[in-house]
Amino acid sequence: MKRVVNLAVRFALFTLLLCVTQSGNAEYPTSIRIGSKSFTESVILGELAAQLSRHAGAQAEHRKQLGGTRILWNALLSDEIHVYPEYTGTLVHEILSHEAISGEQGLGQVLSKRGVHMTRPLGFNNTYALGMLNKRAVELGIATISDLSAYPELKLGFSNEFMDRADGWPGLREAYGLPHRNVRGLDHDLAYRGLVNGDLDATDLYSTDAEIRYYDLKLLHDNLNFFPEYRAVMLYRADLVQRAPDVVAALRRLEGKLDQTTMVDMNAQAKLDRISETQIVADFIYHRFGMRAHHAPPNRWSAFIEHTRAHLLLVVISLCAAIVVSIPLGIIAARHLRIGQLILATAGIIQTIPSLALLVFMIPLLGIGGPPAILALFLYSLLPIVRNTYIGLRDISLEIRESAEALGLSSWARLRLVELPMAMPTILAGIKTSAVINVGTATLGALIGAGGYGQPILTGIRLDDMGLILQGAVPAAALALLVQGLFELAERYLVPKGLRL
Repeated sequence: MKRVVNLAVRFALFTLLLCVTQSGNAEYPTSIRIGSKSFTESVILGELAAQLSRHAGAQAEHRKQLGGTRILWNALLSDEIHVYPEYTGTLVHEILSHEAISGEQGLGQVLSKRGVHMTRPLGFNNTYALGMLNKRAVELGIATISDLSAYPELKLGFSNEFMDRADGWPGLREAYGLPHRNVRGLDHDLAYRGLVNGDLDATDLYSTDAEIRYYDLKLLHDNLNFFPEYRAVMLYRADLVQRAPDVVAALRRLEGKLDQTTMVDMNAQAKLDRISETQIVADFIYHRFGMRAHHAPPNRWSAFIEHTRAHLLLVVISLCAAIVVSIPLGIIAARHLRIGQLILATAGIIQTIPSLALLVFMIPLLGIGGPPAILALFLYSLLPIVRNTYIGLRDISLEIRESAEALGLSSWARLRLVELPMAMPTILAGIKTSAVINVGTATLGALIGAGGYGQPILTGIRLDDMGLILQGAVPAAALALLVQGLFELAERYLVPKGLRL
């Protein structure tokens, strides 16, 4: 066991040192963390805030695609991020729905009580809408949302956040009395494929989506005026007014500068023309404000190195910590059966929690980024190692145990010299299983800003770019195979020669 634990600790320390060394940067007077949600327009607006902050003399880090509204809002309140783009309708009807808010001024006052300030609207209204393929809508004679009531058999697919929001499907269904039962939640960007493939008849849209024109979609008239206005604004922490006044001034330069046509065109450049958000924003800033952006063309190799570094950080630290904790727990479980059943049951329950839910549970404790992802991966790695350690030790025959006792070996000596060496093939099989699962599950860490190979996968899904998806999926699969091969080699070193298969 000493060899396994020492090896795990050394790997974890080496990886942590390597990652910290490579990520060290010179400190700027002001450091600003900017977040954005997991759809293209939010990423563009977040990049816009980041580049303007850099022009104002700050070091700005843009944490892209951090998931949904609540993750960003809670991150802003807890000082994990300092700025993120939001919409007035979301603030009034989702985040602050329990408050009595009247007008833009009233919204600003409620936000100020929470230590958050808001710019004036940026200039466009990105409201929700329901849409269908134009051909399908004409075929059925559907022009308004009310018309959907006559077709309860239609297949509806909405973004996951829309499914749960008060200003989303629950409120819409009640307001219009919609009878549909075939309703599912899915990623917003995948819904367009569903419409084109015929898997869906209608979905929720953002009125500035570039795909509306591209796929020839018909926006159903909101004849009951259910959807409120969603004016884009920048939210920022109140302490930025004193700490970074130039950044606040830079953000306020955007007020009224983004009209509907401009935002649709920027979304189209990203989604349809495959232009990077960084370049799109750099061009906008130059043409609108005359400022040359500090923009360098994306370097795929450096991006790959950074994704690999972040992924290894997540996997190695969480797995090594799990090895150090799980093997002793497995030993206790094997020697004390009642306690053992409790240990195995607890590890099993943790394993049944959906991985995305477990990641979100960690955010209130550790914020966003690497720490919550590492803790979640650590918890997921426990069961295979604990269980295999337990099974390996319990499967040692009674004759061998009695022989070891007859030699006069102490309990610790029996464990170290006889039991653990004989159980080592089973223990390593559990570690190998945890490692492979860990590599795959770590891709979800990108949803809370932990980076890794999940970053290009999420971006590829958002932009419908199979090449980007493969840039994350292929290295993740290769890393899983590499990890499996490394443990095959480790078995030669850790398992006594006479016990190898």
